[in-house]
Amino acid sequence: MVHILLFASLAQQAETEKVSIDVDSTRSVEEIRSLLQNQVGQLNGIEHALVAVNEEYVELTDEVKDGDTVAFIPPVSGG
Repeated sequence: MVHILLFASLAQQAETEKVSIDVDSTRSVEEIRSLLQNQVGQLNGIEHALVAVNEEYVELTDEVKDGDTVAFIPPVSGG
């Protein structure tokens, strides 16, 4: 089970801040992102989001394993 945290506009689009996905093997962050969108629907802007696994920023090619927590953090603009 991989636990996913969504922030800001991504949480609004998914209508939840937390999602869990069953995984049968180690997956890349990019694969987890695809599985997430298959489960909750298309999330606009997720391709620009920062990604953290277990509270450390990672790249899309980094691995995610059972029990990990993945956070998708969209860019924030303001002034």
